[in-house]
Amino acid sequence: MPRGDGAGPPSGDRIRRGGGGGPLAAGPSGQCICPKCGNKTAHTVGQPCNQTDCPKCGTKMTRE
Repeated sequence: MPRGDGAGPPSGDRIRRGGGGGPLAAGPSGQCICPKCGNKTAHTVGQPCNQTDCPKCGTKMTRE
């Protein structure tokens, strides 16, 4: 618990956060892979793999 002497946990703008997400979290290149059939396609910038349907079986793809 904070005691007013600075010994407590950080708060406000002093909290540091990790690498985090964002539009380029996994980078612009790479491939999407189907977890069901294993089909791979090139990742399209701005289109998350988990919003892309596999062209072979229709399952939502994941990032490789």
